[in-house]
Amino acid sequence: MALAWCSWFFLSAWMLNTRAEISITPEPAQPAEGDNITLVVHGLSGELLAYNWYAGPTLSLTFLVASYIVSTGDETPGPAHTGREAVRPDGSLAIHGALPGHTGTYILQTLNRQFQTEVGYGHMQVYEILAPPTVMANDTALVERRDTLRLVCSGPSPAEVRWFFNGDALPVAVRLGLSPDGRMLTRHGVRREEAGAYQCEVWNPVSVSRSEPLNLTVYFGPERVAILQDSTTRTGCTIKVDFNTSLTLWCVSRSCPEPEYVWAFNGKALKNGLDHLNISSMTAAHEGTYTCIAKNSKTLLSGSASVVVKLSAAAVAMMIVPVPTKPMEGQDVTLTVQGYPKDLLVYAWYRGPASEPNRLLSQLPSGNWIAGPAHTGREVGFANCSLLVQKLNLTDAGRYTLKTVTLQGKTDTLEVELQVAREPQILAQAERGGGDRGRRGGRGCGRILLLTDNLLVPALGPLAQPWSSRRRRRSRSRSRRYSSSSSSSSSSSSTHTAGH
Repeated sequence: MALAWCSWFFLSAWMLNTRAEISITPEPAQPAEGDNITLVVHGLSGELLAYNWYAGPTLSLTFLVASYIVSTGDETPGPAHTGREAVRPDGSLAIHGALPGHTGTYILQTLNRQFQTEVGYGHMQVYEILAPPTVMANDTALVERRDTLRLVCSGPSPAEVRWFFNGDALPVAVRLGLSPDGRMLTRHGVRREEAGAYQCEVWNPVSVSRSEPLNLTVYFGPERVAILQDSTTRTGCTIKVDFNTSLTLWCVSRSCPEPEYVWAFNGKALKNGLDHLNISSMTAAHEGTYTCIAKNSKTLLSGSASVVVKLSAAAVAMMIVPVPTKPMEGQDVTLTVQGYPKDLLVYAWYRGPASEPNRLLSQLPSGNWIAGPAHTGREVGFANCSLLVQKLNLTDAGRYTLKTVTLQGKTDTLEVELQVAREPQILAQAERGGGDRGRRGGRGCGRILLLTDNLLVPALGPLAQPWSSRRRRRSRSRSRRYSSSSSSSSSSSSTHTAGH
């Protein structure tokens, strides 16, 4: 059989008919890996004796798949036979469970009874069922305008490649960085807009497969640092706040990742570290410049914004508050000034109207104060315009006047009325008077009096008697004395009581 096969093969090679009227087409037209394929032959004519199938570009024994004798149905495999091919009586070639390796050029050679041959050509592409590709990157976290992005789609070939960004087709601007085969994406000086999820997709006529997303982070900022109050930008502005009210400042910026925040007050760093700063109760001590500094540890960049915070005009109005509010004789009192002008040049305190004879003291621009004509040695002035009066006596009560002058020459005058209460005293009053005792039966009646609020009232104690009964007894005693004693004795008793 082998001898016969070889002899007709060489004979056919010698007597080759150059006409190529035979054509070959695969069914299905676009077969996938694993399909059963038939290479259908078109244009056969005459009575044929045999078929030769070749899987290759030339009529070479190396590429011979099989020879088939029509009259006997005998099929002889050739060197290129894979065990999946079979020649049918009509000359077609069946391939069972085709593999991608079956892709290529196929040639059919026929032999007729005149020992003439004809040749037909066909091409078949067996498409692979594609596995999901993988996106690989040089880095998944890059700094804007500084780093270069390189993405590679790793997958089977041949296959077409498509790129997707956040689930959509790749933007045109980004596509400009694709390699000719579409498998590599390069972006120099990556931008923040290019941060997101990247996928590549491989496809052929029978299969499509997409990779898992690769997430790219682009670090940038901080930029557009701003300070907000109640969602309103206040950067570079002056914020006026009422006295004793709260204020919250928020620091915002455009940055990736979220920046670290540092707050400063009048150039001095505060221990905060948050994106907001809260002033719970606004006072003059909180007036000044507040600065927020945002720092990005990835880009090594920073930015800042500042606002000026001041008390509102209503809060700046001066007010004098005595501390304590109701001082007593012998105590110290401070006439505390709230809302004094911050651009103060000089001030002066007066005991009474603002005239030179009544001046207690003045503070000079140097910060030192000097005593005035009315200074008693017990008054002390402070930088915040407050006045300390030490060891009050009843004569210190009355009107005090503060006069201030600012650097711009503005003069303000403010008055306050100081009240001084008497200190409670325990007074012992003994009703003495030698002859009076004799006239009152040789007995002296002593009593304890309490002087408070300028009134004499009896003090409670183990020797004290009910006030009402003592008062009635004293009235009766006086009646008897006035009736039996001389006017001089009565006068002496009254003088003794008033002295106490």
